[in-house]
Amino acid sequence: MTGYLTTHVLDTARGCPAEGLKIELFRIEGESRTHLKTLVTNDDGRTDEQILPAAEFALGTYELVFHAGAYLDACGTPPEAPRFLDVVPIRFGMSEPAHYHVPLLLSPFGYSTYRGS
Repeated sequence: MTGYLTTHVLDTARGCPAEGLKIELFRIEGESRTHLKTLVTNDDGRTDEQILPAAEFALGTYELVFHAGAYLDACGTPPEAPRFLDVVPIRFGMSEPAHYHVPLLLSPFGYSTYRGS
């Protein structure tokens, strides 16, 4: 089996997929953080392509950075100064060549994630 990485972002406050949310992927090696890709979610809250497709997959530590503040601003969520959630980083490890799905459930005042399928 070849590994790959996907995500899905749901806006739990509005009860819908989070469309137009910018996501960055970084590879973490020791103290080094290398930017690999930037994607934006579609109308289903997913990216149009795998975040890390099989051809680019490698075991290791990664970080997905979800730009929640800009998304909340675009949705018309009343602004705060500063916003409680602005940039949401999720650092995780991929230790086997499998499908890793790292979803984000988001609201203006909280979020959760898990290893999905």
